[in-house]
Amino acid sequence: MKPTLKYILISFFTALVLGYFVFMLGYFPHQNKEIVCKSLEIEIIDKATNLLISEKDVAQILEQSDLNPIGKTIKQISTEEIENELHRNPMIKVAECFKSPTGTLKIKIQQRRPKFRVVGFGSYYVDVDRKTMPISPNYATYVPVVSGRITVSMATGKMFDFITFLEENPFWNAQIVQIHVRDDLKVELVTRVGEAIIVLGKLDNFESKLSKLSKLYTQGFSVIGWNKYKTIDLQYKNQVVCTKIGAPTLFKVTPEVEKKDSLITHKL
Repeated sequence: MKPTLKYILISFFTALVLGYFVFMLGYFPHQNKEIVCKSLEIEIIDKATNLLISEKDVAQILEQSDLNPIGKTIKQISTEEIENELHRNPMIKVAECFKSPTGTLKIKIQQRRPKFRVVGFGSYYVDVDRKTMPISPNYATYVPVVSGRITVSMATGKMFDFITFLEENPFWNAQIVQIHVRDDLKVELVTRVGEAIIVLGKLDNFESKLSKLSKLYTQGFSVIGWNKYKTIDLQYKNQVVCTKIGAPTLFKVTPEVEKKDSLITHKL
């Protein structure tokens, strides 16, 4: 075969192959747009640890909003519109929607994550982003509960910081089972060990207040017993004031020597 003819044939076949790919690039996207959606796959990626909304709930949202993709062509389905509608739901943090070449619409949902629940003057969750969110009508999640006269600003501010401190401290996280805010906005705690109500007071300097209580537990109550007092007041500097059960007598726990950690108990 002459070199010139050889080059002509190579050029011809090269042009033919390129032309085929150009045709395919224009043809198949058009064909894909006409594929009818036959299935909807919904994944709640964090439902094992947190369940505030289900796959059925998500499908129902799409049905009620006339966004059910089943039976529609891929061209007719707007993933952006579906995502925007799902983001209106207060239980959903992130919604991502994808179309597959086979006609399946896939939706991935990340839920908002509650940190604690407020009951009393309003009932709502505070999530891990310091934002309030409503209680799910169908599902519950196990989180700490704060009762009483707690304001939204307190819930998303100092109370959020206090509960974060408890979560990061295994001892206090296990020991404190209830948090209550009184009408004067002072905080009381119910502990797992003992029957006394812990009066924390304002949430200022809560680390040092709980440090005093820890010393009282290890150096005082381990000797004199856990169930003799009805209140343990941590509001005062360098002291803990205890009210004895069955009598108005007050006991004050103070540092024996300022530089030492040992504690003593005596009548006022």
